[in-house]
Amino acid sequence: MTTRASLDKQPQEVASMFDGVAKRYDLTNDILSFGQDRAWRAEVAKTVDARPAQKVLDLAAGTATSSLPFTRTGAYVVPCDFSLGMLRVGKQRHGWLPFTAGDATRLPFRDDVFDAVTISFGLRNVSDTPAALRELYRVTKPGGRVVICEFSSPTWAPFRTVYTEYLMRALPPVARAVSSNPDAYVYLAESIRDWPDQPALASLLQDAGWSKVAWRNLTGGIVALHRGFKPQER
Repeated sequence: MTTRASLDKQPQEVASMFDGVAKRYDLTNDILSFGQDRAWRAEVAKTVDARPAQKVLDLAAGTATSSLPFTRTGAYVVPCDFSLGMLRVGKQRHGWLPFTAGDATRLPFRDDVFDAVTISFGLRNVSDTPAALRELYRVTKPGGRVVICEFSSPTWAPFRTVYTEYLMRALPPVARAVSSNPDAYVYLAESIRDWPDQPALASLLQDAGWSKVAWRNLTGGIVALHRGFKPQER
């Protein structure tokens, strides 16, 4: 079994890696982010601003921890992930949610279905980012919105250096202590370091067709929230 994916992000490798960390994934994230992941998810929910009866796609939803805030608004939420291990754990915990297996670059949904699409800490693990952004655009209704929450580049240079050191040196030993698959977190650290910064991701969104693209930094730019809209049909 693959315990650690490489940066070419072959879907089977990445899915297998997440299958291996599914059971303790939420706990490990909580510890590694010093509890910040909860605050980040709350900001995502606020930015998505789901309303009763709206349809929301939560891509790379894993065990659906990120989906639950949307359900509380009365929205209809579809948690979608390509790791069957993650989906199985999620289904055990939240059996009433419509968990769906799907690849971000070939989503199993019709055109113009969702009022909002969102992905938190998952876009980085997709093999073809532009293809995923185009697929999210395709399944969104005209006038609908995308919200992406992803690790990014800290804005203050001295802090950026400290943060990179933490990722590459401190994160793997901490993960060894708490995770069911510490090697997976070495890949995750490398993938964060390798990821485009805020303006570069905004540019990719625009290239995929999204309009009014903007971003907001959280925790000094460790994480960035990007938002865009699918133009209304003329």
